[in-house]
Amino acid sequence: MKSTFRKVQFALLSGVLALAGSAAAMTSSASADNIAQLNATQLVADMGAGWNLGNALEANANGIPSETAWGNPVVTQAFIDRVKAAGFKTIRIPVSYLGNIGAAPNYTISAAWLNRIQEIVDYAYGRGLYVLINMHGDGYKTVTGSWLICDSSNQTTIREKYQKVWQQVATRFQSYGERLVLESMNEEFDGQYGNPTQPCYSNINAYNQIFVDTVRRTGGNNTSRWLLIPGWNTNIDYTVGNYGFVLPTDQYRSSSVPANEQRLMISVHYYDPWDFAGEENGTITQWGPAATNPARKSTWGQQDFMDTQLKKVRDTFVSRGYPVFVGEYGSVDKTSVDSTNNRYRADYARTLVSTAKKYGAATAYWDNGYNGAYGFGLFNRSSGAVTQQGIIDAIMSAVGTTPTTPPTTTPPTTPPPTTPPPTTPPPSNGRSCSASYTVTGSWQGGFQAEARVTAGGSAISGWTVTWTFANGQQVTQAWSATVTSSGSTVTARNVSYNGSLSAGGSTTFGFLGSSSGTNGVPSLACAAS
Repeated sequence: MKSTFRKVQFALLSGVLALAGSAAAMTSSASADNIAQLNATQLVADMGAGWNLGNALEANANGIPSETAWGNPVVTQAFIDRVKAAGFKTIRIPVSYLGNIGAAPNYTISAAWLNRIQEIVDYAYGRGLYVLINMHGDGYKTVTGSWLICDSSNQTTIREKYQKVWQQVATRFQSYGERLVLESMNEEFDGQYGNPTQPCYSNINAYNQIFVDTVRRTGGNNTSRWLLIPGWNTNIDYTVGNYGFVLPTDQYRSSSVPANEQRLMISVHYYDPWDFAGEENGTITQWGPAATNPARKSTWGQQDFMDTQLKKVRDTFVSRGYPVFVGEYGSVDKTSVDSTNNRYRADYARTLVSTAKKYGAATAYWDNGYNGAYGFGLFNRSSGAVTQQGIIDAIMSAVGTTPTTPPTTTPPTTPPPTTPPPTTPPPSNGRSCSASYTVTGSWQGGFQAEARVTAGGSAISGWTVTWTFANGQQVTQAWSATVTSSGSTVTARNVSYNGSLSAGGSTTFGFLGSSSGTNGVPSLACAAS
């Protein structure tokens, strides 16, 4: 379970950012962009790794949306470029409208706000990224000025307002190609975490149908673009199970779309187990088969559960041609109480993304811009610096790898072998690097290890790390490096996104291995280019 409060509670409320400008003064990056009509499989593959610009355009102060209201800085082109440089190909942009919607009957959206939404969309769309925008905070009872309330008695007014708002947004973006995806709403439900209620779920279904009909009827590329549809609170069980979710009909879509293809996607979120992923305490800080302390690991929600949940969405939707988008997932930073926590956060992200890929789903990590205790941040939004390279590396590796079945035995609680001092071969080109090796988890017959590569006194553009296993170990799966083996000798080379290091800069790669008996730690040699 989670709520907007849990995602934003670290942010500080500030004044409303005054936004100005007009649509006429802005240049659309999509004026001649045509729909290429990727099918479901092609779309998911092309979207690659996704990331959320959270706590920005859905932030508000006293019910008035403002991208700085929750403590994040103004979004810039330079920052979006940094996100792209980290390897992300899709950016989900949550959006609130709230007090920027005018009075009935037209419910006109503030021109300045709609212009700013388009400007930030263009930052990403203009760089060749996929972009998703939605209606995010308008359906939370805990948000001042919220109105998209599924158990409200005034459903006629709500539906009229919802239709008018989406008509304006869809019209603004009708010329954009299929790299723009529209999402009808966010975590819409009645506010309680029990089973879905009626008629509330029926109202959610009605909103989704209004959204599809409205977007399609605005014309242009909207007649064939992909539209993203959530069920009750984006909960997997309440969307795939017999709780009342109904797929919208798509009667107004373009006749150019092949009859056997869909243009609707299903939106779900994943934060299980919540005691690891989001709960703000120092108790549950580890996750997965590499966890070394059973007392710090949740009693549920491990890899087998994750696999089961994502298989459900494959069986229910993907198998019928409706791709699934895990629009939010992630885990908060608990390194303040457990220095090893980031290792398990990376394992969690890697496993979620690779399992989703296995079952035909795309993903987007939830980043609320907050770095520090219980934050989700991967970047410093003011400087653009990466703050969680290990998690990013895990995500990127998972997009390009096939998940393997993890060991099911309980790992021992004995500490891993100590890390030997790195060894560095004499440089032949004036560039140098060093590498260190740490066993991060062990279990009967297997282990997980991480290597850190650090540039010497000069910047490097690539690296190769070699070592020899003395005890018969073998690498079975690797991430953030291309790993090959010849007998007992292992060679790891950088991949496209982590070869260039500034002087003194570092990166990590990791792998799973098999072992029997002794699992000695080898010495590593690093060569730079």
